[in-house]
Amino acid sequence: MIKFLIEKEFKQIIRNSFIPRMIIGMPIMMMLIMPWAANQEVKDINISIVDNDHSTYSERLTHKVTSSGYFHLTDVSASNEEALHSIESGKADVILDIESGFERNLVREGAASVMISANTVNGVKGGLSSSYLGIILNDFASEIRSEQIPQSGKNSMPVIDIRPQYKFNPHLDYKVFMIPALMVIMLTLLTGALPALNIVSEKEVGTIEQMNVSPVNKFTFILAKLVPYWIIGFIVLTICFGLAAIIYGMLPLGSLLTIYLLSGIYILVMSGLGLIISNYSDTMQQAMFVMFFFMMILILMSGLFTPINSMPEWAQVITRFNPLRYFIEVMRMVYLKGSAIAELTTQIFALIGFALLFNIWAVISYRKTN
Repeated sequence: MIKFLIEKEFKQIIRNSFIPRMIIGMPIMMMLIMPWAANQEVKDINISIVDNDHSTYSERLTHKVTSSGYFHLTDVSASNEEALHSIESGKADVILDIESGFERNLVREGAASVMISANTVNGVKGGLSSSYLGIILNDFASEIRSEQIPQSGKNSMPVIDIRPQYKFNPHLDYKVFMIPALMVIMLTLLTGALPALNIVSEKEVGTIEQMNVSPVNKFTFILAKLVPYWIIGFIVLTICFGLAAIIYGMLPLGSLLTIYLLSGIYILVMSGLGLIISNYSDTMQQAMFVMFFFMMILILMSGLFTPINSMPEWAQVITRFNPLRYFIEVMRMVYLKGSAIAELTTQIFALIGFALLFNIWAVISYRKTN
């Protein structure tokens, strides 16, 4: 009996020519476009420089800032007031004001002042631009100090040489951080939204009545609904793995078997949630709006863009009831750190719990009338 029910589900999916195209086309488009668009790296910051010194050192500093790859020099203003007009008109995002006597003070006294004025209407961009400039200025000061010490003949003071080592993402490439999470979002959208429209679509066309009068029990009926989306989820995930390897050169440091195993559990979680929504909905429009509501909350509270540790405590408590959070952690830990199953016990037990809860709920909530 289960064989024929699964065959029926696949025929229904294939009969709609749009769904197979979406299953193949959606992960391709997401993997090609989203890693470049969903990027929180701030580059090409427009900067206005006020050079009151016009010295060799001020020119070196200007060149160092513009050659960093983060800043685009819009103009060299004659005064701070003129530079502020660039900020107000939107031509510049940050101002670097170099004081008069910059080179003289740096050589004679070993210290000189500059002023950084950032437009913080966009707080992230303003904060990062100031931080980038601070790092560049510190590096510039170290260069000048290393040049002056041999000339002065004085013994240098002890200096701590800081050499940062970035684990798991050594080049600080934001795409590396985002791609595993985008795979999870893709899996969530397809294996959650499609089941949400499944049963309710049968209600609208009337085929659900034929199932209600058949001897098929509720468990077999729900299982037959889950299996096709379980297979679809693996197909989508495999496409994403291939695109990540070919386009971005990203291969998981951990085992692919671990990812597929936990993906199978996660697909059951989202498909179960989709079937619950479908059971309680009377029309496809209602099911779509309810699923959209849950998807927005799950994605925003998953740690996809913002770290969970930076959220308020009450929000962190809510994320514990978000299955998307646990699977994003799994993907990033296996893909970037090479974590094994023994290091993922918290996430595994959480996903198993959600899978049991949602699928048992889906079986119970399906109202079969003979």
